[in-house]
Amino acid sequence: MELRTLRYFVTVAEELHFGRAAERLHIAQPAVSQQIAGLERELGVRLLDRSSRRVRLTAAGTRVLDAARTALAAAEHVRLAAGPPTGTLRLGAAAGLTARLEHGIDTLRGVGSPFEVVLVDLPLTARLNALRRGELDLVLARGEPTERGIEAIPTWTEQLLAIVSARHPLAGRATVGADELAGTALRLPGRRHDRHLHEAVAAALRGTGVRLELGRPAGAARDTVIEIGSDPRSWTVLPADQITEIGATRVAAISFEPPLTITGSVLVPERGPGHAARCAAPAFGGAPTGPAR
Repeated sequence: MELRTLRYFVTVAEELHFGRAAERLHIAQPAVSQQIAGLERELGVRLLDRSSRRVRLTAAGTRVLDAARTALAAAEHVRLAAGPPTGTLRLGAAAGLTARLEHGIDTLRGVGSPFEVVLVDLPLTARLNALRRGELDLVLARGEPTERGIEAIPTWTEQLLAIVSARHPLAGRATVGADELAGTALRLPGRRHDRHLHEAVAAALRGTGVRLELGRPAGAARDTVIEIGSDPRSWTVLPADQITEIGATRVAAISFEPPLTITGSVLVPERGPGHAARCAAPAFGGAPTGPAR
């Protein structure tokens, strides 16, 4: 089993689309399909359910994805360990990524990471400026942000959930279509609090093709959820991990059908060595996903 094949599989699993995966890998799509088919034969399991409409991970594929990401991270750390010690890895993150941070740090330790992780808490603008100045080594963010002097490395995929008041007529549903919520006010977490999250969620909703009624601007994600809990006439959309971390009791989280997802990225300086940060990036993929209620 080659690391290259595992890298192809991880990319397809993140994109859930062979064409987009091939573009990210800068190779022809048939080569990606052949590598995935070969990996499935080698493992003796089907990793992906393919149809003309979508690509989905099977249960075995989900398990293999976590293992593949860990293997790729371990391989990078072997290469890194061959060089001089790198010291400290300074890391910043957007709100609502606690579980992913914990998983990533545990993964780094589990593969014998040669550097110590230090978390730095800064507001978004200060966080990005610190990354550009070399005062941070990497930043976790939702979406695939385009920021001057910063490179976004797509690393994980998160499920989006519709968040409604527990008194909302649809609160008892397991799944919901965006069109079923079109008649009530959509209140997205404010752009000034986390523009990367705001832009990623807004882009995912635009992709549904449903014309949604926008409510008054909301604040931070936690404040938005609290307000939604007391207002059955409005709703919002958040990543599953984030609503689990907020832990609100007056709302219901409902999966979209068809599913909606966003990409999460590790941000590193566009210029400069950044080798340690790039090696650490795969550790923050996989694992955390908060279940819908």
